[in-house]
Amino acid sequence: MNDTNIKKKPMLNYINVFRGIAIILILMAHTMQFGEAGSIEKYISFEIFAGGTALFVFIAGYLFQYLSYKFEYKNYLKKKWQNVIIPYFITSIPGIIACLAIPNIYKNPFDGMNIFAQIGIFITTGRVHNLPTWFMPMITIFFLLSALLLYLERKNILYKLLPLLLLVTIFVPRGDIEPDWVMNLDYTGRYIAYLKYVLMGFVHFASCYVLGMYFSKYGEMIDKFYDKRYLLIFLMVLVSAFDVFLGIKYNVMNGTASKLLLTVIALAYLKHYDEKIKSMTKFNKFMDITAKYSFGLFFVHWYYVFLFNYVFKLAPSIPVDSLLNGVLVFFISASRLVTVFVLSFLTLYLMKKGLEKLGVKNTRTFTGV
Repeated sequence: MNDTNIKKKPMLNYINVFRGIAIILILMAHTMQFGEAGSIEKYISFEIFAGGTALFVFIAGYLFQYLSYKFEYKNYLKKKWQNVIIPYFITSIPGIIACLAIPNIYKNPFDGMNIFAQIGIFITTGRVHNLPTWFMPMITIFFLLSALLLYLERKNILYKLLPLLLLVTIFVPRGDIEPDWVMNLDYTGRYIAYLKYVLMGFVHFASCYVLGMYFSKYGEMIDKFYDKRYLLIFLMVLVSAFDVFLGIKYNVMNGTASKLLLTVIALAYLKHYDEKIKSMTKFNKFMDITAKYSFGLFFVHWYYVFLFNYVFKLAPSIPVDSLLNGVLVFFISASRLVTVFVLSFLTLYLMKKGLEKLGVKNTRTFTGV
């Protein structure tokens, strides 16, 4: 396909703002957790702040379909290699060094293996060296299946599968994994456990990706969902409350179902008030910059979360033992969020400017920005 003969689609402002919201929610999931394991505070904070991955996968699917008019498989994979995979490799370096240099502090379950084998495991599973980047091997599966997804769309099959995929998201758990949970396994077993986590993530979030494609294909549906916004908000609150109940009663939570509803609600509001948001120039500019830096923020923010927790001796989820203590914990968590965001942004900004001074034109290949 000759891109020079194709009129480029404009970037939609409300989608750009949505991208900014999605990455902020990802950061909140890793900084705004409080309450001890099994406590009601933990379940509530998890339900409110976690689950941003659903929005991140949704927007990936939306943009994929939106830009599919110029799709050519080899060129598509080449661009993903340059702008997504290579920066993932480069920004993985600090985490890999930490895994090898301070394995006990950084909780590396593969310590003791051949170094090159460890690096291969880190890159293909993501979660060990840079916790959020388990997303990378998962999203790579979507990249590889891109031609199939568009084929199924053209044959009017893909969106007929959406109800089934949504049921899978609701009833097939995303799962979880921690280094301590796999230490009773041999190295091969540990690697398989981490690969299973990635594959379960793909199965669990497939509906989010296809839903994003659906709303890109049928943009008019966003307006129809805005007309039903109050019903959707009620359902989101109901689903969230039920999810917290499941956590308290059975120690099982979905985390994604309510965020899918939030995705639709947020998209509907953002599109409806797009002109109003554009007129809020400072806010719109902030969200635009955040959106442009979103992949870079995704790649580097966990390092600052780790450093913040290590320096101030904080647990990822800070315990709450009283109302007064809860206010303090919320303030500390919010401070953690702001600190991580600012330091991550400054790091990326300085790296981008430094690379530009060295004559690098496509800085995205190095930092995702």
